[in-house]
Amino acid sequence: ARALLDKVGWSRDHVDLFEINEAFAAVVIGVCRDLGLAYDRVNVHGGAVAMGHPIGASGARILTTLLYAMPRNEARRGVVAICLAGGEAVALAIERM
Repeated sequence: ARALLDKVGWSRDHVDLFEINEAFAAVVIGVCRDLGLAYDRVNVHGGAVAMGHPIGASGARILTTLLYAMPRNEARRGVVAICLAGGEAVALAIERM
């Protein structure tokens, strides 16, 4: 997520919501600490531990969750991040126009 934010020219403060996929709750805690994210902007409707961690469909699940959460929370910008074998390796930035 850090490389993505650098690439699109955003800081963490420019992002209203983060959807971070995890197999264990400790993953989100670590990412929040590493990036300095407020917990109230991360997985606002629950993460994969609560909502499901579908094999082969995690990316679709977190992206859809973020897309529905953004208008509900009047969010303009969001980031999804998905883990690949132990780290948040893939991220996508979304901006509502």
